[in-house]
Amino acid sequence: MLSKIEGIVIRTQDYGESNKVVILFTRDRGKLAAMARGAKKPKSRVGAATQPFTLGQYLCFAGNGMATISQADILQSHYPLRADLFLTAYTAYMTELLDRLTEDKEPHPFLYELLATTLSHLEEGTDPDILSRIFELKVLEAVGYRPRLDGCAVCGKVEGPMKFSVSQGGLICLEDARHDSQALPLSPPAARILKLLQRVTPDRLGQVQVKEETKNQMERVIRSFMDEYVDLRFKSRPFLDRLRKEDP
Repeated sequence: MLSKIEGIVIRTQDYGESNKVVILFTRDRGKLAAMARGAKKPKSRVGAATQPFTLGQYLCFAGNGMATISQADILQSHYPLRADLFLTAYTAYMTELLDRLTEDKEPHPFLYELLATTLSHLEEGTDPDILSRIFELKVLEAVGYRPRLDGCAVCGKVEGPMKFSVSQGGLICLEDARHDSQALPLSPPAARILKLLQRVTPDRLGQVQVKEETKNQMERVIRSFMDEYVDLRFKSRPFLDRLRKEDP
């Protein structure tokens, strides 16, 4: 059965000398694996459309086994995301996060739109750290992990300075933080921006400028939350960290 599928390439794997297994993230079918025969050959008709981060339309034949891509058209190549090492690293991290936290063939229309708009904003020059925090928060929420960022996770207080408690799963006021020696420091701007990022999508972000110290605090608390509740080791994250350390 032939089907026309719109999707974004989030991962590829070489298969034999000339073939590739392509992992597409689609709007209606979720994560889908398809074989692209001959995609590694220089004159392949589907080679360009099966590059990482490409948004394309794929004509797939689905039988009893893995689908096979018979034809492909590029809708957005996102070549700048592959040409710039930093953008490649950020995009690889976000697509790996999506890949690791979603199941095969489980539709997530919202996450598909989130990925598509995030890639476009990355390409247009929006701060990749801010986009990464939005992406993390939205993906986490979609799969059932939502840190509480609208007030103290213990008493509900919404005003005043806050810290972040991994054990409580969100912000805690300074009074309750006295009972959590592992609570992470968080400046008022960092707490306020995290709350905002949990509510917005990239297309509603607008122009944003955030101090490096604030971005570092936000990254630390979200990573700590993820490491505690998701407990996955991402291959792309150490590479991204190394790049930023070598060339801040």
